[in-house]
Amino acid sequence: MYFVATEYTETLNYLLISLCVSVAKFGGMTIFSKIIAREIPSYRIAENDKFFAFLDISPLREGHVLVIPKIEIDNLFDLPAEYLREILEFARPIAKAIEKSFPCNRCGITVIGLEVPHAHIHLIPINSSNDLNFTQLKDRASDESLKKVQQKILSNL
Repeated sequence: MYFVATEYTETLNYLLISLCVSVAKFGGMTIFSKIIAREIPSYRIAENDKFFAFLDISPLREGHVLVIPKIEIDNLFDLPAEYLREILEFARPIAKAIEKSFPCNRCGITVIGLEVPHAHIHLIPINSSNDLNFTQLKDRASDESLKKVQQKILSNL
């Protein structure tokens, strides 16, 4: 019981620190937090009480999904331990749905974290390591295309 209480206290401390850092450093909410709050529209794939997954509107490959925690912490490895463990469990069925939805060898996963100061992982259908090359130009996908991709993934979840 001590471990659970300690872990719970650790999580509460991280949440409080995250809130303070977010307000001080980012002026309130990151663009990802605004997406979670539905202030900015997104093509939602999945959501629970801790995580949110949605399509990248400028995908590297068709089927590119972002998975984010609902707490604002810039660096993935600064997340509370339970979040770090659970983000992959949350992402697993999404990755499997991506693999079923698009021709690929597997669903790749990467953490870059430089674009938005909010921890996140990228799930991308890949056939080679070059498919995860973020130096490539990424065009904004059309709304029609994003809706079709969203439906493909959702139908395989």
